[in-house]
Amino acid sequence: MQGGKSLSMSNRIAVVEDEAELAALIEYNLTRGGFHTKIFPGSEGTIRDLEAWRPDLIVLDVMLPGQDGFEICRKLRQGGNLAATPILFLTARSDEVDRVLGLEIGGDDYITKPFSPRELLARIKAHLRRVETGAPPKSNDIEVGPFRIDTAGRRAFRDGKELELTSTEYRLLEFFVTHPSHAWSREDLLREVWGEQHFVTPRTVDVHIRRLREQIESHPEEPAWLVTVRGFGYRFEVLPAS
Repeated sequence: MQGGKSLSMSNRIAVVEDEAELAALIEYNLTRGGFHTKIFPGSEGTIRDLEAWRPDLIVLDVMLPGQDGFEICRKLRQGGNLAATPILFLTARSDEVDRVLGLEIGGDDYITKPFSPRELLARIKAHLRRVETGAPPKSNDIEVGPFRIDTAGRRAFRDGKELELTSTEYRLLEFFVTHPSHAWSREDLLREVWGEQHFVTPRTVDVHIRRLREQIESHPEEPAWLVTVRGFGYRFEVLPAS
């Protein structure tokens, strides 16, 4: 979140939605909820316009008139000033394959239509709150093995190279690095990383773990750092120096 802002009108929420009536409903509820909200119709140039406005969170429809929301998400995650901005999919596509795809390409949450405006507002606040309060205050840098976590800048590095992580992936890696050699169940991770107001399932944890491994492991299919504890969950190994 830019500049350590509190949850207020200074928080910018971009809504990428081409249905005018629905966009107006979302804008009304988010504005009432205390957010500075801007509608983007999803036409050509949406990514450029989003990067120029620099929102703190993006509510993204999947079925749009130009490129679909999945493609917009993929391109945003490839780099630029919104690469780590929370993205919340809001779509009528409710199949599990679409939900998993949305998370695998870098989405932080997935809500299906029809939806409750109160639930949407609650999820947005939960994501912004986690971004705001997620960094430990004790030190700006945490180093384990080849990894360095810059908690002040909310950035992660491996062997000096910055990792391109989403906000959820960053929180997961930071949690594991600061709690090494301990086995955590999926339910533990939901509570510790997603928080008490999480709206996701244990399946979501597996999706984000897989994406995180692709970033931090030399061989993601045979992980050395973020290992599976069979029948239980996951553990971050502290490997001996070679």
